[in-house]
Amino acid sequence: MSKHIEENCIFCKIANGQIPTNSIYEDEDFKVIMDNSPASHGHAIILPKNHAANLYELPEDDCTKIMSVAKKCATAMKKTLNCVGLNVLQNNGELAGQTIFHLHVHLIPRYENDTVTIKSIPNDNPGDLSAVAEQIRKGF
Repeated sequence: MSKHIEENCIFCKIANGQIPTNSIYEDEDFKVIMDNSPASHGHAIILPKNHAANLYELPEDDCTKIMSVAKKCATAMKKTLNCVGLNVLQNNGELAGQTIFHLHVHLIPRYENDTVTIKSIPNDNPGDLSAVAEQIRKGF
């Protein structure tokens, strides 16, 4: 399968070697680079070389492979950075916090007493979960 590269996409250019960067891992499908605005020491992002704006557009093969890359990088980070945890974060759409519309996965090492804030706020009124589950099941 040939790769789709968007001419005006900065992450396509970085992932495919047109713009130099600090990379920590690369294979034929992905490049993992240091985040220029890190949330923590060692924060990196996984970039598919094949352009997809978001998770909804990412080819199934790339979905499977990206978690394998995440595990490889997370294992190296734990070993070399001595982090005590790690967030794997991926945003889809502007409302969800996506600012560059080329799918990417953040690997954010976590340390004791760090100041990174990634949290969900529990909903005191979850509504009818069975109705919501049924609604989602209809989408498959």
